Formats: sequence, structure tokens, C-alpha cells
Amino acid sequence: MKVLVTDPIDDTGLDRLREAGHEVQTEYEIDGDALLDAVADANALIVRSGTDVSEAVFAAADDLVIVGRAGIGVDNIDIEAATDHGVIVANAPQGNVRAAAEHTVAMAFAAARWIPQSHTRLKDGEWAKSEYLGYEVNNKTLGIVGLGRVGQEVAKRLDSLGMDLVVFDPYISQERADQFGAELIDDLDECLELADFVTIHTPLLPETENMISSDELELLDDGFLINCARGGIVDEAALAAAVEDGPMAGAALDVFAEEPLSEDSPLLDVDEIVVTPHLGASTEAAQENVAVDTADQVIAAFNEEPVLNALNAPSVDETAFPRIEPYLGLTETAGKIAATLLGERIESVEVSYEGDIAEEDIDLVTASALKGVFTPLEWQVNSVNAPQLAEDRGIDVIESKTRQTDDFQSLVSVTVDDGETELTVSGTLFAGDDPRIVRIDGYRVDAIPSGHMVVARNKDAPGVIGFIGGVLGDNDINIAGMFNARETIGGEALTVYNLDVDVPDAVVEQLLADERITDITSITLDQE
Repeated sequence: MKVLVTDPIDDTGLDRLREAGHEVQTEYEIDGDALLDAVADANALIVRSGTDVSEAVFAAADDLVIVGRAGIGVDNIDIEAATDHGVIVANAPQGNVRAAAEHTVAMAFAAARWIPQSHTRLKDGEWAKSEYLGYEVNNKTLGIVGLGRVGQEVAKRLDSLGMDLVVFDPYISQERADQFGAELIDDLDECLELADFVTIHTPLLPETENMISSDELELLDDGFLINCARGGIVDEAALAAAVEDGPMAGAALDVFAEEPLSEDSPLLDVDEIVVTPHLGASTEAAQENVAVDTADQVIAAFNEEPVLNALNAPSVDETAFPRIEPYLGLTETAGKIAATLLGERIESVEVSYEGDIAEEDIDLVTASALKGVFTPLEWQVNSVNAPQLAEDRGIDVIESKTRQTDDFQSLVSVTVDDGETELTVSGTLFAGDDPRIVRIDGYRVDAIPSGHMVVARNKDAPGVIGFIGGVLGDNDINIAGMFNARETIGGEALTVYNLDVDVPDAVVEQLLADERITDITSITLDQE
């Protein structure tokens, strides 16, 4: 597989990819047509914040499997477009969390104790001790805007230094805030008004762009604002004015709306504002961690294993994956058979789990079932975009679980419905990992879910199976396995044939010419 890396990452990650047998191509600081040309034959793309991964990038990369973000923020990646194109987007949220949190704490102290300013004065030969009266953090209130991974680590560190914590985060529970000894505030303005120090830890989204501007900064009377998250969340011109002219005491920023920071930025003219050039993740350990984490996720995607930090695809804990892995292909096959037998129009899909499998995390299994259902419809589908395809097309998806099962240790069933007729295909595992299709439309069968298959519906009459076998034999089509089931003597029967090769249309027509045969469906499944 080819891996394109467009932003620098630590060599440990690149070496890990090469050791796994993949080709690594580095093309730093490219964009526009050059990026589209470079990604055209790539199977994976690894970026940091410097590459804009737009819809055009996904449209240009037909073979792309995964985009790995070596870091946390993914606002430079069009995740919706990635999902539409069936591309996994994964970040590395843990690798630089500690580094980012530590830099945030350092910036808070740097701003509160005037460390950079006094350092510069002393280096210039001035002993300006009386000009810098600092602020202690003990018994002060820290306002945390966004209690994600980094926000949580900052909370732990500054809580231990005697700060009271208030949190604004619409997406966490009071119980979660309580775990960090923080008061959860429902209103951003109230959080800012209560705080002596405010630290930002939210992604840059349309709803967070310039979220903190003049009106919000007016609430930070004699306070400090720290932003080591993403540029663009704080209105920089408004911040410069609020610190220079009041009411704020100071600020510290590691991230900016445009990077590198322009020489004419108003932030540079205010002595009480500390700035660093996006150093939050710039430690040796963090760089190595995120590079290795990202490489491991790319390798997992290539191996069709769980991508643990996938942002737009069902995932599963790596310890649970071996238990559900055999069901992925089984449910995909069941879905493909069901959709092929029913026809093109599908209004709903139900995936049901019985027995031991019902105890597992089955999101990835359901996605595989949807992939199988949609494949015969000639949609460009995989387990990443299958749930989105169902939503976009108004197809209801239902999951059901029960620990009860009559005949099998575990049973998975895929039911498709066109509004008038529904059809169910069920499968199980024999001896732990030997997959079988055991029911088709209510008929009990025992079919190997791979290779070439023919499902025949016919009258339960003497000689029909012999006739079908004869026609197949006359056309040099060997039968690898067969199972016949019927409703009642002389009623309708269903027969499943596993074959060595696909059945040509002319042979299907020859079989259907016999009035005893009501339907013949040829299905090509994945090879074992």
C-alpha cells in the first residue's frame, strides 16, 4: 500500500509503516493541484494541521482507505466528504494530550507571572523587579471551556494547585464534571464572569469560530485567557484591545487564526500577551507518540482490523475484535444474499443478534451487514459510509438483540423489506469460526457463504434437482455443495447450490424454461 505524508511526523511512525511493508512518500508543504496529483494513487494520507483535506482531495483519491491525523484536531479534514467517499478518518488523541496540557499550564504561569516579559528585560540589561507584580493561581477560579481530553488533564493539574474549577461544555454531564471537582455551568457568559483564568479546549467548528469576542472578553475583568487549542476560536483583534485597554490583565496564545502569525498582528503590540508558535505538542515524547499511533491506525485499516480512533466509522475495542471478527464476513454475505433475492428497492434493514453475539459491541457487524445489503445495488459502499448511505436514502436501520436462541449458540439475521415483502437470511458459526448460512426466507439450509451460489425456488416434485444438476453438468459447472429444503410435500422448495464457477445468463434461462422452476438467482460472494 502507498502512504502519502504531507506534514512532517516523527521518523518512528514512518519506519513503522515501512517495516509493515508499505511504501511511504513524503510531500511536505504541497496544496492545490499538486496535492490532488500526489494523492491520486495513495491508499492512505497522513497529515497534521498544515494540509487542507477537502472534498476535492477525496474526489481525486479513488484508492484512499484512511486519512490519519497525527494529533487531535481534525477541523482541516472534511469528515462528511470522507464518509461519503468511504474513507476512514482517524486522529491520535492520546499521544500529545499530556504535552498540550502541560503547555497550557506553563502558559498560564507565564502570563500570570510575566515570565517572558521580565526575561526579555533582564536579558537587555534591565533589573525591572518592581515593575512586575504577578498573580498567584491559588484560590483563584479557572474557567475551562471544553472538558475534553486536554481540558481534563489541565483540570487535574490546576485543581491540585488550589484552583476552583468551573466548566462550560454542552456535551458533558454533571457526573463527568463532578469527577474533576468542577462546577458545570450552562452559560458561557456566566462561566467567563466567574473565572479569573479561562482556558480554551474546544475544536474549531462553525459554532465555535470567534466564540469569544469583545462582549465575552468584557466579562474577564482583571482576568487572563489562555488558548492552546485551535486558532480562530478567539477574536484576536478584540483580545488585543481587551488586554491593552482593559478590562483584562493578560493572555497567552499558542494558536492563531492564520499561521504563521503575521508580523502586523495586533497581538504582537501588546506586552501583556504571551505568544508561542504552536508548541503545544512539541515535545519529543508527544511527537513520537502521535506518529506511532497514527501509523498503527493506518496499518490496522489496511489489515481490515479495528481503527481504534476512527471518527466516522464503527469501531470496537481491540480485545473484543477477535470475538466479532468472524461475524463481519458472515453478516455481509447474509446482507448481500438477502438484497439480491429481494430486488432493488429496499425500505428497511433489520439486523438481529441472538445468543452470545448479542453480548458484544456489534456496531461494526451491523455496518458490515449494511455493506452487504447495498453492494448488489451497485452503490460505492463500505463499512464507513454504509450507515450514512442508509440515512441519506431514507432506509430505516433496526438493530435487535436477545440472549435467547433455540438452535444455535449465536445467530445473526439480516432482514430486508421493500414495503410489501420482507426476506430474511440468517447465519451462524460452527466450531467457533466456520461460517454457515442456515436460513433463507424461512427455509432451513446449510450453505457455505463464499464463492459462487445459486438459489433456486421450485415445485417440490420428483426429478427437479436431477434436472438442475444435469443442466449444470452439461455446461461444465461443478456442484461443490447442495442443500434442499421444502415447506410441505408437493409444495414449494428452495435449494442452495455452492458452485465452482459463476452461472452464465444463458444457463439461468435454460433452467427457468422448465415450468417446475419458479426462480433462479445467481450470487457471487467473496472467495474464501
